[in-house]
Amino acid sequence: MALEKLFLLPLFLHVLLIACVGLLSLRSRISSVVKGETKITAIALGSDNWPENVRKFGNNFDNQFEVPTLWYAVCALLMITGKVDLIQVGLCWGFLIARLLHSYIHTGSNNVPLRMRMFLASFTLVFLMWVWFAIRLFIVG
Repeated sequence: MALEKLFLLPLFLHVLLIACVGLLSLRSRISSVVKGETKITAIALGSDNWPENVRKFGNNFDNQFEVPTLWYAVCALLMITGKVDLIQVGLCWGFLIARLLHSYIHTGSNNVPLRMRMFLASFTLVFLMWVWFAIRLFIVG
């Protein structure tokens, strides 16, 4: 597989993760309303009144548009500038794996210390992607 395809595959898989979490969030919200656990008027102006199991999915869905935006940005810039290398491929896959584990923990046991470790791992990996990109762009060439 070409290096660029190996680099881009984690992004496609992350989009799939977003779709899955979004659908699970939608399903849990509909189920909560149908079962009578949640009244539409109680959640019309905010999500605080959803049951915990519903909020986990919604919060995780929202999380996919926070730190990952830095990842998508650096990935796009790496492709545009032709600076994709094996180090960036490894960091890119590491970021995806950390995000998958974060989502699994967040929507499952919601073990906050473990979830925080996965968040920090993903943040560190995307930060390293930016650092390596800067080194390759401005120093190494």
